[in-house]
Amino acid sequence: MHNQKQSRRFSLPLVAGIAGIILALGGGTAWLAKYALDQSNQSSVPPVANNPSTTQVQPPTTSKPVTQEKQVEICWLNPTENKIELVTTTLTFEKSVQPSQVLETAFKNLLSGPDSEKYTTTIPQGTKLLGLQTQPDGVRINLSQEFTSGGGSAGMSGRLAQVIYTATSLNPNDKVWIEVEGKPLETLGGEGLIINQPMTRKDFENNFTL
Repeated sequence: MHNQKQSRRFSLPLVAGIAGIILALGGGTAWLAKYALDQSNQSSVPPVANNPSTTQVQPPTTSKPVTQEKQVEICWLNPTENKIELVTTTLTFEKSVQPSQVLETAFKNLLSGPDSEKYTTTIPQGTKLLGLQTQPDGVRINLSQEFTSGGGSAGMSGRLAQVIYTATSLNPNDKVWIEVEGKPLETLGGEGLIINQPMTRKDFENNFTL
């Protein structure tokens, strides 16, 4: 009986020692497993660059709108040694301006006379624009009585050309009706140039010379 108690007394320290060794081994194993896991996590994280590159975003380029314009030509005469030539000066308007306004401005400039000494006009001074209409079938112009005064046949042909070509500068194929004091112009000048109406550029070229 005494021997049994003594053997149990010796067996408890032995068991405790063995348990301590097991715990030590288990703790070391756990530490090794945690260390390996930490190392694995660190190796899977990509390194962060010290100086990351930046991409500059260029602002979109905007093109300026193109301004649409319309041009009208004012016809003058340029006498040379052998003949008289038609020459033009140009006025520019925004495309939104109505054709009637464009032509009215052109005729006011025409009746005021040329700015350059190189050019001349056979339209009598004092001629006024009484009215101007642009219609689908052409242009209707009403001039004051001064338009019919003075000048020979060459002068009459010149002033007629100035009116016809200025009136059709927006559309060279337009027809032109000319009135004087509200009445259709039938003859022009003392020699009585017959004016057929409506008249186009082609009609003038076929029936008149400068």
